[in-house]
Amino acid sequence: MFLRIKNDRNFFIMLLVDALLVSAAYYLAHLFRFEGAFPAAVQEKFRLTLLWIVPVKIGFFFIFELYKGMWRYTSVHDLISIVKACVVSSVTIGLVIFGIYHFRGFSRSVFFIDFVLTFLFISGFRVTIRFFFTAHFNHALFRCFNKDFHALKRLLIIGAGSAGEKLLRELIENPKLNYNVIGFIDDNPDKLKNTLHRVPVLGAMQDLNTIATDYGIEEIIIAVPSATAAQIRRIVGFCKSTGIPFKTLPGIGELVAGKIVVSAIRDIRYEDLLGRPQVCIENEQICGYITGKRVLVTGGAGSIGSELCRQIARFHPESLVVVERNESGLYDIDLKLKADHPELAVKAVLGAIQNKGIMTQVFQEHRPQTVFHAAAYKHVPMMESHPWEAVFNNVVGTHTIIGLCRSTGVERCVIVSTDKAVRPTNVMGATKRMIELLTECYAVDSRCRFMAVRFGNVLGSAGSVLPLFKRQIERGGPVTVTHPEVTRYFMTIPEACSLILQAGAIGKGREIFVLKMGTPVLIDSMARDLITLSGFTPDKDINVVYTGLRPGEKLYEELITEGEDIQKTGHADIMVLKADDCLPLPELKRHLEALVLLAERRDADGIKRKLNEIVPEYTPQFDILDPALPSNVIPLTGEHKVAYRA
Repeated sequence: MFLRIKNDRNFFIMLLVDALLVSAAYYLAHLFRFEGAFPAAVQEKFRLTLLWIVPVKIGFFFIFELYKGMWRYTSVHDLISIVKACVVSSVTIGLVIFGIYHFRGFSRSVFFIDFVLTFLFISGFRVTIRFFFTAHFNHALFRCFNKDFHALKRLLIIGAGSAGEKLLRELIENPKLNYNVIGFIDDNPDKLKNTLHRVPVLGAMQDLNTIATDYGIEEIIIAVPSATAAQIRRIVGFCKSTGIPFKTLPGIGELVAGKIVVSAIRDIRYEDLLGRPQVCIENEQICGYITGKRVLVTGGAGSIGSELCRQIARFHPESLVVVERNESGLYDIDLKLKADHPELAVKAVLGAIQNKGIMTQVFQEHRPQTVFHAAAYKHVPMMESHPWEAVFNNVVGTHTIIGLCRSTGVERCVIVSTDKAVRPTNVMGATKRMIELLTECYAVDSRCRFMAVRFGNVLGSAGSVLPLFKRQIERGGPVTVTHPEVTRYFMTIPEACSLILQAGAIGKGREIFVLKMGTPVLIDSMARDLITLSGFTPDKDINVVYTGLRPGEKLYEELITEGEDIQKTGHADIMVLKADDCLPLPELKRHLEALVLLAERRDADGIKRKLNEIVPEYTPQFDILDPALPSNVIPLTGEHKVAYRA
């Protein structure tokens, strides 16, 4: 409050106004009680008591923080605080009067009237200030004196619930916004013909076309953040039929960290149609191993790594070390974190995780207590044609990180894995499965809690098909889908990272956590939905072309494999696999040394054979069949050299 007094030049004006209002309330209380006749004895007591009653009331206004908020934003919470301050101050004054005078020569009703008038004056003045600054007042003037009022964009809001009301309030309280809200659309029959802030609910969704035409609507905003995917699809269908531009407020998950604001309004995205429920996380559990700790994230500029950094920063670690080999990406995330969290010690480290010398120096200098390993090569076709790079980055890099975690006293290490590690048909998946095996082996007899988190595709990540489809649509098509029956599991990047943090809190060591991915999505349907959301008609404006599965791809991804013992955890969206008996660490290291030699020779077939030896469930693919190849080899055949596997 001292800083407020020192820096706010309006503060003394506010204080003076309140003192005058309190004095007026006390004077009028006497005037009302004695019906305008102010006896001389009463006048004397009034002057004596006024000198200390005004400071007492102002003091309680301070205690109840009536001067911390801005009066132009006075709310119900502020009025409740005023009631509390008036009650406590009036009771205190009454007790003092009783203790000193035993109410001799004082009228008890004066203090009750004073309480009522004080509340009315103090709250009334604040509400008047609020009213002066609101657009109810400004819009009235705008309508009367501004000839360009009718040039404002005529807006219709779908959803007359809490989100719609908050959106409307912000629109009408900011006269600079270029919107004139005409009305609401809502399917709830109880809301029809009612109003919100004098704006009417005009009808239900089936009336949208008629209402849009009759009222000359120029834009529609969907304000139903809790709607399911089916409901959003239905609303989008009605909106598209009007031919009017439409946008939406983000879903509940995106609004958790802030209020509904006009800047949050955006175009409909595919995530809105995915219909995944909001993820709930236990903040206290996550705080327990991040708050005040030294945290290191590898792959910190990637899709998952950068979001992990952003979410970790909100839990106030002591320091955050971001390791990344992509210079531009590292520069961007470093600037972003420092701008959003200036109090956080952020250290950007440019380097490759497989460079043991650099990583050793990083671990020794920064002494991380918690490590999130998100660095990995993940594009399946690229790793099929460059399997040695998958070995160097995914396997050797991870081995370097987990080895340092074990030897430098790291308390917890969370490895980001993938559903492609389940019965892998490609090099990327096989290297990820080998990473899981290494994690299990290093967890044995280690003070560091090693765990892996396995999940499917994330929407919008660098490895996701979504950006590709969007670029193809921007070019006018065609949109390429590998196979009409291919399906994938999807979740959003923030959702995946929240669950990774939660899994890290649950883990005791040597677990493979599996995130519940919901219902698999047909990629063909995804492509067609995106074309529709972009304002085109599939196979008319933009064609969908099937190119065939690429090397190493499956029709269907899996999160667990046959024989894995899956168990529930304390979190509804996270499962855990029971740890199997893994290979002895010395034997696994010998396999790794042999694999590295093959990678150094860039022996693609040799790498695949060795991975098949380490991960027997891996089904490698070769260009030419050879009697020496493993029995589960699938040859690449056909125009696209693709093996279709259910």
